[in-house]
Amino acid sequence: MSKAEIDQLTAEFFGAFDNRHGAADVARVRRLMLPGGVIVKTGPDFTAYTVDAFVEPREKLLAEGRLVGFSEWETSERTEIAGDVAARFGTYEKSGVLDGEPFEGGGTKSFQFVRTADGWRISAFAWSDRP
Repeated sequence: MSKAEIDQLTAEFFGAFDNRHGAADVARVRRLMLPGGVIVKTGPDFTAYTVDAFVEPREKLLAEGRLVGFSEWETSERTEIAGDVAARFGTYEKSGVLDGEPFEGGGTKSFQFVRTADGWRISAFAWSDRP
């Protein structure tokens, strides 16, 4: 059952940014992650975020009309579970319209999960957009 729960949690995470059929529910990320979770964007503009520092600008971007028709989805994954700890490494694609310009992209994401009394939660994730 743990793998199915992690699959669902990951799908909910990706779905939090989808605004193709109404408002995105980016605040959901706060429920999916541990309060002290860490989020890291790699690359030349390397940034480490707290959960709130990650969520707040994305809520604004997805709600104010600059980024519309947006979705991202996992295209492959490898998940390992060891007791109450799990790791997932996978690829993803994304598309939308930013400031009136259609775009597509993707990259890799790595998630760390822990099983809590309330079920699996994301303790950390990192992503790298492909050039």
